[in-house]
Amino acid sequence: MNTSSQKKALIAMSGGVDSSVAAALIKNRGYECIGVMLKLHGSFSKDDVNDASCGTNKDANDAKAVADRLGINFHLYGCEDSFESEVIERFVRAYENGFTPNPCVECNKHMKFGALFKYAQSLGCECIVTGHYARTEFDERYGRVVLKKALDTTKDQSYVLYSLSKEQLEHVIFPLGSYAKSEIREMAESLGFVNAKKKESQDICFVPDGDYVGFIERYRAKTFEHGNFVDKDGNIIGRHKGIVRYTVGQHKKLGIVTPEPMYVSEIRPHTNEILLVTDPELYKQEVTSTHLPQAFVRRQSSDTNTMPLPAPFTVKTTGVYCSSLTCLKERLPRVSRLSYTTATPYSAAE
Repeated sequence: MNTSSQKKALIAMSGGVDSSVAAALIKNRGYECIGVMLKLHGSFSKDDVNDASCGTNKDANDAKAVADRLGINFHLYGCEDSFESEVIERFVRAYENGFTPNPCVECNKHMKFGALFKYAQSLGCECIVTGHYARTEFDERYGRVVLKKALDTTKDQSYVLYSLSKEQLEHVIFPLGSYAKSEIREMAESLGFVNAKKKESQDICFVPDGDYVGFIERYRAKTFEHGNFVDKDGNIIGRHKGIVRYTVGQHKKLGIVTPEPMYVSEIRPHTNEILLVTDPELYKQEVTSTHLPQAFVRRQSSDTNTMPLPAPFTVKTTGVYCSSLTCLKERLPRVSRLSYTTATPYSAAE
């Protein structure tokens, strides 16, 4: 870590207004700032800012312009191979296995707070700063830093940061967590940033046209076989166009006519079937969760994998990051029993 008297921070810059203002706020706190933009896919040249595809070329140019205006160093950091294996491959494999992934969660976990976290350490930085709308705070009840929602709940992004470890939370700063988006825009304009009025990106960065099915088919160089929609008794009630096109809970764009609205309840990749049920049948008394992070649990002295809670409901989780669970009543008030296994439903390495 940095041994000088001035603290050093790595600013994860995207070219957007949020990370730009985050950089300005941290610089005003007296930190020595280094602006870094992740190069996640496409060709990469450390010497050419115009050769960026972590977003667009314009994003890289905007980030560089902001860094120049703030008087901080800026460069690109290439993580293409890791991004493909840890984010893109997981994204595709999840759909192939009947899940609906959130690639931003995986990107935060493996890229921004994985590869970039290690890179920050190599530069002697005490912390990573991002433009996420979230907060961290030391909680005496748990004896550690915890992740909290942003004060502006309409912009809160804490849900995509749930996988951050205890160590990562201790070395991350979210300067925007106490501000409203409108305030951030005003700051950017007052600072003369080129991206002050820039629109927010809503698409997956590696699927800019929004056609994730087309992307998966191109990535795998194949189309996905059509199969059967079935009801709870196994009766065939229609044909689907490939399991990657559907998600649990979906009832629109099924392409079939039924006497009453039907919903996707289960996707079965091994038989290429999709179970459809009526609205009352969609509700469950048991939920399976994957990779419950350490930030959501506290260790117990006993090594048990079940936790009784006062309500008739069960949550099962797979791939838990700790050996025992304690009460999750504050976050899951209707859960009566919490259990888990270390098996994982899919793996990018498979």
